[in-house]
This record gives sequence, structure tokens and C-alpha cells, in this order.
Amino acid sequence: MPRSKRARVVHESKTTKKDHKEQTRRLYANIRECLEEYDTMFVFAVDNMRNTYLKDVRTEFADSRVFFGKTKVMAVALGSNPETEAAPNVHRLTPYLAGAVGLLFTSRPAESVINYFENFRPMDFARAGTEATRSFMIPNGLVYSRAGEIATEQDEPISHTMEPALRKLGVPTRLVKGKVMLELTEDQEGYQVCKEGETLDSRQTTLMKMFGVTSSEFKVDLKAQWSRSTGEIKILEQNGMEVDA
Repeated sequence: MPRSKRARVVHESKTTKKDHKEQTRRLYANIRECLEEYDTMFVFAVDNMRNTYLKDVRTEFADSRVFFGKTKVMAVALGSNPETEAAPNVHRLTPYLAGAVGLLFTSRPAESVINYFENFRPMDFARAGTEATRSFMIPNGLVYSRAGEIATEQDEPISHTMEPALRKLGVPTRLVKGKVMLELTEDQEGYQVCKEGETLDSRQTTLMKMFGVTSSEFKVDLKAQWSRSTGEIKILEQNGMEVDA
């Protein structure tokens, strides 16, 4: 059959495939260089990972180096025993390189770094599939934009345009003279969105976000510290978390 002469779509842009082997080699080499350049290395773990807040950490420590992810590569770079380790005693930290963990290389005083992460605990909206850290209820009656999270004199009624979305999410509301009203039986204080300890679904997290309820805390727990000058390893405790050496 003759070749079709119909117009064909020709893509002018091409996407270059990532060279994962090169990325691995670069990560390995960078960690080895940092062990010789910076005074201190921390192994840290991230709870409730948020890229936005991790970027804030990188910005704060612009004079340092932060590596997050590819734990197997980081472990190989540090070394698994005294014969393969890149610097004295760093192989003792490889057991902690599991899960959502990373490395922070810095020449700042260790205490200032520890103090920074003790105070850096931004709150964010919870995600579906996570455990509710608190209960949340929308009070009966006129629905306010913060649903009782702040004093009513400091709050304002929710916009009437939000009422259809609330009903779609299962909240028994209706419009009364342009006001969004939650009307339940007299023995009900309000509509229970979630209870502390239960696993949240997407409907619950959407409602919490609509009312500005943040319950997820992003935090960085420093697990261990290594000093280049002495080769000393310190196992750190934070928020009651104790890591055995």
C-alpha cells in the first residue's frame, strides 16, 4: 500500500532521559567531598514530609549541604565498616540510613543547628491516609469560616457560595436568607468531621482544609552527629525519641 500523505505531528522538543548511574556517582562523590570539607555531619529523619518546608531548610542552610533520599547510595558513600569508611567512625551511622532520612553537612556550631530544628515545626494540612492528631467538629447553627477554631467575634460567616460544596462533602447544611446554617438535632453539638486517632480520608482532609484546620506537623529529628575533627559520634535524643548506639 502507498504511504499515507496525511499530516503527521512532529515533536520539535526532545526530553533527555536522566542518567541514573551518573546521578549515583555524583551523589557518592559529593558526600565524600563534604566529609572532608565540613566540620559536622548530622543524620536526620523527616516526619510528615513536605517539599516546601524542606526547601526552607535548604535555604536556611545555604552555606551547608543537605542530601535527602537514595539511602543506599549514602550508606555506600559513608562506608559499611572501618575498611571501607570514608572518614573515621562514619560507618557507625549507616544503620540509621533507612526510611525518610538525609544527611546535613555544616560548619556551623552544633548547638545552633540543634536549636534551629527544635524550633522549626511548621503546621500544615493533614493528608488522606494519615492519623488524625486532633478532633474537629463544625458547631451547630450559623457556620463560620473557622468553624469555632477562633472566637466568633474574630471570625466571619462562611460564604454562601461554599454551601453546595459542604453538602457534597456530607455536611447537612442549608441556606437561610443567604446564611449557611448547620441544623442538627438538639442533642448534637455539631457535625463531627474527625476524631483524634482515626485514619483520615480525602473527604475529611478536604473539610479540614476548607476551614483552615492544620493538624500535621512537619519536623526534622536529628538522629546522630559526627565531628570531623575528633571522629566522635553522638546519638541524639529529640522529643523523647532515644536512638541506641
